[in-house]
Amino acid sequence: MGFIFAPMNDITHKITTLRVATAEATVKMGPETLHAIKNKSVPKGDVYEFSRAAALLAVKNTAHVIPNCHPLPVESCKVEFSINDMGVQIQVEVKAIYRTGVEVEAMHGAAIAALTMYDMLKPIDKNVEIAHIRLLAKKGGKSDYTDIPERKINATVVVCSDTISKGKKEDKAGKAIIQRLEQYGISVLEYAIIPDEPEDIARKAELASQNNCDLLIYTGGTGLSKRDVTPETILPLLDREVPGIMEAARKYGQERMPYAMVSRGVAGYIGNTLILTLPGSTRGAEESMDALFPYVLHLFRVADGGRHDAL
Repeated sequence: MGFIFAPMNDITHKITTLRVATAEATVKMGPETLHAIKNKSVPKGDVYEFSRAAALLAVKNTAHVIPNCHPLPVESCKVEFSINDMGVQIQVEVKAIYRTGVEVEAMHGAAIAALTMYDMLKPIDKNVEIAHIRLLAKKGGKSDYTDIPERKINATVVVCSDTISKGKKEDKAGKAIIQRLEQYGISVLEYAIIPDEPEDIARKAELASQNNCDLLIYTGGTGLSKRDVTPETILPLLDREVPGIMEAARKYGQERMPYAMVSRGVAGYIGNTLILTLPGSTRGAEESMDALFPYVLHLFRVADGGRHDAL
């Protein structure tokens, strides 16, 4: 008989954000029991303090008891109690800056706090009952930052490579970028392969801007060889540089591979066309897309709003 292993989801491609989740549990009990809790006369001790401590321990140890939960750095945990018509309501809020959410941690904390309360109260109340455990709210995940504009976004993908343009090597990075764009419903109007020539690179940028292209992505020419001239060519053409875009891509890449520090990509606008210059390696292009999308699409919503306001 073979062993069955529960795989842990791969979250290495996700970005790190502030994650917040709030869960609650309700413990039903009689009025005499509520009175005993308030007066701290429960034989087993202070119900609120024991339950709060249990919740904190549960939150921090969730990955030890839930097989598919990732160990994560819990950076805040708040446990509060309130009395309602049913009994005592427990609310647990958990915060972490990480790649995956903390909703299970919050629910685990609420559940163990409720069980602790049940254990302490059952000697004095045979009808004590855990009514429910549920998630109230969560935020900070990818869905919170998927600000895709309602209108259709179009794009051009340009591969800058002497060897690929001569047919000596197959393009994989450009095709990987196109695949990522299509996942977000972005129409790729043009896919071009050009040599590492400043004139050809600049011409593509000028045409994209003139043709009202929303997004122009270059892949290649951002390294340190003598023929890597994409950043030098594009930067003087930009009306507005947006340094944070490629800083985010480099940070994401640096967390995965130390050589990402040599990428010199730039980003910004020529007119209303957003230009990104990504690495030429397939891995570098894929990781840059994972770092930037769909988050960078927020810029189109901001730009569209500004234009609409101006009108």
